[in-house]
Amino acid sequence: MTPKQWACLLMGWFIALVSTVGALFIGEVMGMAPCMLCWYQRIAMFPLVTILGMACFSEDRRGAIYALPLSLTGLALALYHTLLVAGFVPKAWIPCGAGVSCADQKLEILNGIQIPWLSLAAFLVISILLLVSLRKSSQ
Repeated sequence: MTPKQWACLLMGWFIALVSTVGALFIGEVMGMAPCMLCWYQRIAMFPLVTILGMACFSEDRRGAIYALPLSLTGLALALYHTLLVAGFVPKAWIPCGAGVSCADQKLEILNGIQIPWLSLAAFLVISILLLVSLRKSSQ
């Protein structure tokens, strides 16, 4: 594993760790109950901390192979959720049943930043870092 590949895995792990801690803080400390789409995004994000952490510790780039499907799944969910909150997805397509609404709840932190936008950014950056770490090196 080259230093660049290791650095990409480390940055991906750090983003996953910050995202996981942030999601737990928002849910457990701030008391904002997650909607169904947020739960699915958490299901995709939380294991990335362990997978990418183990990959960095063991310097095994195969961790990126294991993490990429989770990251791309989370990216798709976050994109759908972002489009839903922005109003580009019809209300009839909202997957949430009883409980917290995926589109109508107040999902803002840090002066107006939508939580699905943060999730989308995190999954996008992690996916890019994983793809860069999987590129063949010239060494």
